[in-house]
Amino acid sequence: MTTEGVVQGQSADDESRECGYTPELKRSLGSFQVFAISFAFISVAVGVFASYGAVLQSSGPVGIWLWLVAAAGQTLVALVVAQFAARIALSGSSYQWASRLANPKVGWFFGWLTFWFLAIGVVAMDNALASQALMPLLGMAPDEDVARAITLAVLATQTVLVIASTRLLGMVTSTAVALELTIVVVLVIALGAVMMFGGSGTVDNVVSHGIAAGSPDYFAIGGGLMAGMVMGLVTLVGFDSAANLAEEAKDPYRSVPRAIVTSVLASAVLGFIFIFTLTVGIKSIPEVSNSESPVATIIRDQLGSLTERILLSGIAFAMFGAGMVMLASCSRIVFAMARDSRFPGYTLFRRVNPRTRTPIPATVLMFVVGVALMVALPGQALLQLIVGSTILPALIYGAISVLYLSVRKRLGRREGAFGLGRFEVPVAIAAIIWVVFSLVALMSPSDSLVPDLIVLGVVAAGGLYFAKMLIFNREVLETEPGDPDAF
Repeated sequence: MTTEGVVQGQSADDESRECGYTPELKRSLGSFQVFAISFAFISVAVGVFASYGAVLQSSGPVGIWLWLVAAAGQTLVALVVAQFAARIALSGSSYQWASRLANPKVGWFFGWLTFWFLAIGVVAMDNALASQALMPLLGMAPDEDVARAITLAVLATQTVLVIASTRLLGMVTSTAVALELTIVVVLVIALGAVMMFGGSGTVDNVVSHGIAAGSPDYFAIGGGLMAGMVMGLVTLVGFDSAANLAEEAKDPYRSVPRAIVTSVLASAVLGFIFIFTLTVGIKSIPEVSNSESPVATIIRDQLGSLTERILLSGIAFAMFGAGMVMLASCSRIVFAMARDSRFPGYTLFRRVNPRTRTPIPATVLMFVVGVALMVALPGQALLQLIVGSTILPALIYGAISVLYLSVRKRLGRREGAFGLGRFEVPVAIAAIIWVVFSLVALMSPSDSLVPDLIVLGVVAAGGLYFAKMLIFNREVLETEPGDPDAF
């Protein structure tokens, strides 16, 4: 680093060595593939497909305008995250940032929360793929046991593909993103044309309270209107997944921060156009609001059953790609913590296969966790766990924003790298305010008690292992590998 705090030019592999790590992972991800990883994780079509009904039921169609609020807030967070990614290109993202810029003890909790958010997210995505896309597409009657069996088969397939090659992961996610973009754009154009020329659209829908009209706590904290924020909050997350694979990106200092910001912006714009068009296309608000799949119902009513099946096919592939990204990102968190001897079973999970150059044991662990959750938790318990996991990214993003304000003066900047200049402090403060607001939106509803307790349980379980390290292996939490002044 120069005396002016500008990091001198060096390759990403040189930085890994300076940080005490021998480069083992293969750099095979180009700029679009890195973007595709973040965009596929967000998967706006999947997020809208899964959560649009919740908005209609809690706040009515007018709740779609809250997507813009969530998009603005999540963009603030993405800008803060991108500044870290432009400076530290190591697998583990926030775990590495906090460990090296604050201290390893703080970093460990970043890693632990991120691990569980991603591990639960994989199971949630694949279970939704099985029950909401594949089974309806194949004409199968709803059956929880069958859905769980399909979930495990999908998870096993994803595990094999992620192990095989990071390049293959990039190809699948790039294809999924291209398909998702095509489907959403075509649907928007087709719906718009049918409604315009057939007169089957109702613009007034976008200001209707729908079945939530007259709700006594509609405008209260934790009430119906605030609950409508959930669609944006649960969809526009995971953009930092590109940073988890930074050691496998060809030009991580540029491609990763660019992917983080552009994936959120693209998803926000595309997503709002999509939900606005869907909402105008509702023929019967009560019928669609009470439908098991409101998006599919709207498309079937406007464009026919064949188009509905095409949508389900595209959604299924997008879900598969998103699940692969979550699985790969989670395995890299495990690998990053394990090579620092800070994860249970670290001697096994730090291993990288010399042929595939992927962390096979850490990836297989994701499958094992999925099996355990599928077997151990009955339907309602699994659902509560999934709902609880939506709180974790907000906690992580808030902590990242606080971290940035705490260490920004010590953080070197790379010549020509992404930066906010004089706006960095206002943006970080605004991001923190936004995260506090989003946590209130997620945790204040009366039915959020069990998910809140689940999050506390995850933190408490981590605290037990953390205490074990403090007592029996304290040295791993005292120092970081490599040059402590690398950043």
